Amino acid sequence: MKLETKYQGHIEVDEKTVLMFEKGIPAFETETSFVLLPLEEGTPFLVLQSTKTPEVAFIVINPFEFVPGYEVKLPDSTIEALEIEKPEDVATFVMLTVKEPFNDTTANLQAPVIINANKQKGKQLLMSNSPYETKHAIFKETVTTKGEK
Repeated sequence: MKLETKYQGHIEVDEKTVLMFEKGIPAFETETSFVLLPLEEGTPFLVLQSTKTPEVAFIVINPFEFVPGYEVKLPDSTIEALEIEKPEDVATFVMLTVKEPFNDTTANLQAPVIINANKQKGKQLLMSNSPYETKHAIFKETVTTKGEK
């Protein structure tokens, strides 16, 4: 299927890779169909791109690569809605708020995007009673280390 994207222009994607978000994403409830694309080759950054609206694209990362000890407990309702049968089916991402300079970019750890990779179903999970922040600095260590000589 042909797709117009925010970051890669016009591309061809396999329909089998389309992720369905039954209720959309908060504030984007009408956007129910997305694909996950690499932002740039060789980086950990991905784009959760709407298949309907080219401007609706979220930069996401695997939080476990950036935040030691990050944990997400999936409620039964999410496990049911996404038809998750085993932990290996689950892919977890968090959305970034990209800032200038890039080292000031933050991640929303309170609302991870949960995907059942086997069923191609996704949902943004809102963890309101969570110790995590909506604007977690993911490059804290890098910034601190850079300043030291």
